[in-house]
Amino acid sequence: MVADTLRIATWNVGLDRKGPGLLVQDLTRPDHPQIAAVVAVLQALDADVILLTAVDYDRNGVALGLLADRLAAGGATYPHRFALRPNTGLQTGFDVDGNGRIGDPRDAQGWGLFSGQGGMAVLSRLPVDESAVRDFSAFLWRDLPGAQIPPGTEAGLLEVQRLATTGFWDVPILTDGGPLHLLAWHATPPVFDGREDRNGKRNHDEAAFWRLFLEGALPMPPPDAPFIVLGDGNLDPADGDGLRDGIAALLGHPALQDPGPRGSHGRTEPAHKGDPALDTVIYDDLGGLRLDYVLPSAALKVSDAGVLWPPPDDPLAGDLAAASRHFPVWIDIILP
Repeated sequence: MVADTLRIATWNVGLDRKGPGLLVQDLTRPDHPQIAAVVAVLQALDADVILLTAVDYDRNGVALGLLADRLAAGGATYPHRFALRPNTGLQTGFDVDGNGRIGDPRDAQGWGLFSGQGGMAVLSRLPVDESAVRDFSAFLWRDLPGAQIPPGTEAGLLEVQRLATTGFWDVPILTDGGPLHLLAWHATPPVFDGREDRNGKRNHDEAAFWRLFLEGALPMPPPDAPFIVLGDGNLDPADGDGLRDGIAALLGHPALQDPGPRGSHGRTEPAHKGDPALDTVIYDDLGGLRLDYVLPSAALKVSDAGVLWPPPDDPLAGDLAAASRHFPVWIDIILP
């Protein structure tokens, strides 16, 4: 890549564990197969800035620092790291799932066995302007214009229920041409609920949040361009379950462009309507879906884009299979 080009990526890395501190333990093991695979993939991806989703958060950033150390030992240096406490595992104090108990994973702001499970993190070769970061993760679902909250939701829950499953961040990356705003999110999957379709409606509204945010329809002003909306939207605009008009409206928003990053998993799925080259994840029962997105602001010049999906005979394919069911999505932008 030339000096004026930046590679921006996102990857659902699958580093979410079933208990606090377990990710730190795994990162200290040089023989841990998934960690070794994650490091190999990130080295091959060679992104300048990457948003990782499904990575456990700890208050002191120990796990993220250990991951950065492992990458640096292999020649991929990320001196700038950033993460905030996610909504996952943060208890609401209400019986959200209606099972008669309080404190279960589904009673949290976002599903989680513990506070911080499956958060988000940024690794960057460029400085992060932490003083200018804006965190909208506490934005209440009820405050979204047109919110599709299921009827009958408990009044007390409405007072505390956040919209973001994991988080809504505006993270400025400092470039020679000025700040580049990363607008990061990881939405709930639109399944694992009941007839009320709570998760499906929440997933829809998480995508709607960014659309309304960019239109200036929320209390907080949108950032100046350039910006990039990126993360795991957990919804395919053409296939699978969910209320697809939410993600479709975001993909078609005039403030954004969809570079359509492409890869090839070599599968034939005649029942699917979407282009399989756009898929970013493979499920055994659902097949390939496009769930992960990197959407730059409309005026940014994109020189290349893709899904890191090597052919089966490439050794990297084995690392990807060992790391996560998701595949990294990246774009190369030319800074103004």
